[in-house]
Amino acid sequence: MPVYKLSDELIFPDPSLADDGGLLAVGGDLRLERILLAYSMGIFPWYSEGQPLLWWSPDPRAILMPDEVHISKSLRRVLRSHKFTVKFDTHFREVIRNCSQTGRPGQDGTWITEAMIDAYCGLHEAGFAHSVEIYLDDELVGGLYGISLGKAFFGESMFSHRSDASKVALVSLAKLVGNLGFDFVDCQLPTHHLSSMGAVDISREDYLLKLRFSLSNNSQQGSWSKFSI
Repeated sequence: MPVYKLSDELIFPDPSLADDGGLLAVGGDLRLERILLAYSMGIFPWYSEGQPLLWWSPDPRAILMPDEVHISKSLRRVLRSHKFTVKFDTHFREVIRNCSQTGRPGQDGTWITEAMIDAYCGLHEAGFAHSVEIYLDDELVGGLYGISLGKAFFGESMFSHRSDASKVALVSLAKLVGNLGFDFVDCQLPTHHLSSMGAVDISREDYLLKLRFSLSNNSQQGSWSKFSI
C-alpha cells in the first residue's frame, strides 16, 4: 500500500488504505480542525521528534467498553482504600507533560513532541481534550489524557509514578464515560497491559462502524472539572 502525502487541504485518504502496519499518511499539520477530522475518521497522529508528521489507522484496533473494565482483587482493594484522589481537567498540561517524560519499556524517547503538547492543550482549551488526574497527598502521581468526540473517548497516553496510579486513572475514566453514556474508549494499539484491564481487539472495519454510530450522538464538549466519581 502507498503512504499518502498530505497537502494543506483539510483531507485524509480512506483509512482502509493504510499499510499493513497501520501507517496511512505523512505530512499535513496539527491544527485543531485536522486533528478532529482525523479522529472522526479513525486516524491519529503518532511520530517522534525529527520525523515527519505521521498519521495511523491500525488494524486491529484495541477498545475498552466502559462497563467491561477488568478490576483485579488487589486493584479493588486500592480503590476501596481511597488512598488516591481522582480529578478531571484540573492540570491537563501537567498530565501530558508527565506522559511525555515517563519512560516506557522498549521505547527510546517520546512521541509526545512539543508540537503535540501545544496542539492537544489547544484541544483541551476548546473543550475536546480531557485529562484524568490521580493525586496522592496532593501530589500528581498518575493520569491519562485523550479526546472526546460524540460518544467515543480516544485515549492517548497515561503515566504512573506510584503503583496502580495509571490503573486507577483508567478505571476512573471508564466509570465517568460510562456514566456519561459513552460507547467505548479507543485504546488505539493493543498491549498486554490494556488487555489485562479488559480491552479487546477488533478489526478496523468493525471499529469504524462503532465510531460512525458514536459520532452520530452529541459530543460532551467543555470542561470535565465539574465531574466526580
